[in-house]
Amino acid sequence: MLRNRIGWTGLLLVVMQTCLGQDFLSYVDPKIGNVGHLLQPTRPTVQLPNQMMRMYPVREDYMDDQIRSFPLLVVSHRMGEVFAVKPHAGAITADSWKRSLPYDHDLEVTRPWLYETYLVEDDITVRYVPGEKAAIYRFSFPSGVSKSLLLHAYNRGALEWQLASDRELTAVETWAGQVKVYLYGTFNTPAKAAADAVMFGDGAPSTIELRYAVSFISPEQAKKNYQSELAAGATFETLEKKGKAAWATVINQVKVSGGTEAQRRSFYTALYRCHERMVNILEDGSYYSGYDKKVHQSRRPFYVDDWSWDTYLAHHPLRTILHPQQEEDMLNSYVQMYEQSGWMPTFPVLFGDTPCMNGFHSTITFLDAHRKGLKNFDLAKAYEGARKNATEATMLPWKNGPKGALDDFYYNKGYFPALHKGEKETDPMVHSFEKRQAVAVTLAGSYDDWATGQLAASLGKKDDQQMFAARALNYKNLWQPQAKMFMPKDDKGEWIPIDPKIDGGMGGRDYYDENNGYTYQWQVQHDIPGLRALFGGAKDMETALDKLFREGLGRSKYEFWAVFPDATGLTGQYSMGNEPSFHIPYLYNYTGSPWKTQKRIRFLLDVWFRDNVFGIPGDEDGGGMSAFVVFSSMGFYPITPGVPVYTIGSPLFEKVTIALPGNRQFTVLAKNCSTINKYIQRASINGKPLNKPEFTHEQLMNGGTLELEMGPKPNKQWGTL
Repeated sequence: MLRNRIGWTGLLLVVMQTCLGQDFLSYVDPKIGNVGHLLQPTRPTVQLPNQMMRMYPVREDYMDDQIRSFPLLVVSHRMGEVFAVKPHAGAITADSWKRSLPYDHDLEVTRPWLYETYLVEDDITVRYVPGEKAAIYRFSFPSGVSKSLLLHAYNRGALEWQLASDRELTAVETWAGQVKVYLYGTFNTPAKAAADAVMFGDGAPSTIELRYAVSFISPEQAKKNYQSELAAGATFETLEKKGKAAWATVINQVKVSGGTEAQRRSFYTALYRCHERMVNILEDGSYYSGYDKKVHQSRRPFYVDDWSWDTYLAHHPLRTILHPQQEEDMLNSYVQMYEQSGWMPTFPVLFGDTPCMNGFHSTITFLDAHRKGLKNFDLAKAYEGARKNATEATMLPWKNGPKGALDDFYYNKGYFPALHKGEKETDPMVHSFEKRQAVAVTLAGSYDDWATGQLAASLGKKDDQQMFAARALNYKNLWQPQAKMFMPKDDKGEWIPIDPKIDGGMGGRDYYDENNGYTYQWQVQHDIPGLRALFGGAKDMETALDKLFREGLGRSKYEFWAVFPDATGLTGQYSMGNEPSFHIPYLYNYTGSPWKTQKRIRFLLDVWFRDNVFGIPGDEDGGGMSAFVVFSSMGFYPITPGVPVYTIGSPLFEKVTIALPGNRQFTVLAKNCSTINKYIQRASINGKPLNKPEFTHEQLMNGGTLELEMGPKPNKQWGTL
């Protein structure tokens, strides 16, 4: 009886929350993942969704109890800040700027729209709220001390700043040696300039408020941005209220019921991370472009700060569901970058394209958007840029510019040639640290070429379609049947004998990239039937997947991680902490054993994505990994971006409701869902039986219900393809 009463009480609570319009914002915790397993942690980033004004305290990670400084702007995700500020009480000495600021972890407040910390040795409280191009800091000092703000540059070269009047601050700092960032701000009390500091007199209030705006265009535009956002009576409290409302809008677009408190915290924090990037740098109808170093007029947002190697997999596909108009604006920005620079970017940041990683995966993002009905960008111009990258640009990792000898070899022979172990590099174009990554480049090029060919087909370019369709099969040229893996060949077409677990130098970069051959065994998302055939059929492919999750490292973890520090979140040879692994657990859906996908996904979410400071298993990359969590927690995943189909996993929640454009909604109902009940017994979509583990983007966007009946043991007959 007691159990029944508890059950009815829980049900009543769910009904009441639904009727009252529950706010899920309280589940977001920006501290999740703030300690990296080996590499980069997440930061407690404070900003409005996809807006350029960003801030986080500069420290090593959450384990560090000292803050080095507070930036007035984080310019790019993990690529730097401008305008360092540090509050200082008492006399300024030569060592004041060198001193870090101890803080109390338990008194720190981190919300997406608000930051607060208490500097425990200085008795100073720092508070911050962002707008779009503007923000407000409050520094609350103890009584009876002199008050100063120390100013410094994060980038090489002097910070230029001055007091235009006793209450007005202007500044400029050059970020990354290329882009000038301008600042205009005001204080709530008179100030005096000193060396590397702004000082406030004895009559100053205990709380010093700095209200400011920034611009990438000009100092005049920085002042206009200030007047637009802060001059019309805006206060710290009104910015806080607007920021909270902005985040409530995007977080509450997806509503869940069921699951645990921890699962809801991990899910909604991941959804918050998916709104960190790209960022809109349009300022009052103009933007500065690092792609031609000019200021452009525009009526549409212009977005920068994207890493397509990380975000094409799930982050961009998630946006096609939640914010399709915004995704169109982002892709339109890519097209403009191509028109301004002559190349389609891959890692577009403020100063231009950064040639990180390998592949031209922005091509896949264009195809995915096109196949899902997004239209408000120039598809023909996008194809022109994609084709130019595919035929004229170098494929070498971490290189931009025209093709070279190794690229011509690829076009002629259908694979990127590798060097034998110990063989000296002879091509001066090859990056000294990143190497050739010959297998990874071949596999990435195959997927990119497939996408380019599919775009060509949509535009009626039959010759291009045939050329790229042939190149899309290049992955087969590096399949070694004996090993059942993708292995390197030299320029004579001979196999290079390697141990795919460990060979290839740091990060396996001679042959792979950040992961070993066990991860790259599965990098054929665009032709899963073709990959299955290489294994010899569904059963052999299933056996190989089982082996991936169970195979030992063959050495200690510290020996393995000394070579593959990016391959974190290990389960056997599987690396949950790196992007090329995301789709792999879902491949069981294509071997006639979807119950194993359900088992693996639940296990991986439960083990590696916890709701604490260690809760991200690898480099999160500003939404790249979090999008995997959002999709997988909802119960489905875009296994092949470019194909408008979702494959089904095992949802964490009893109910997920996604608000869609046009007042539609898509609901995933997982009856009897629990930690134990993770296996799908039967399924239907919009009332019709569903006997395969997939549904289409059109079905999702039209609205409707995917209904899954869950149980504690697998139904091994359901969903076999």
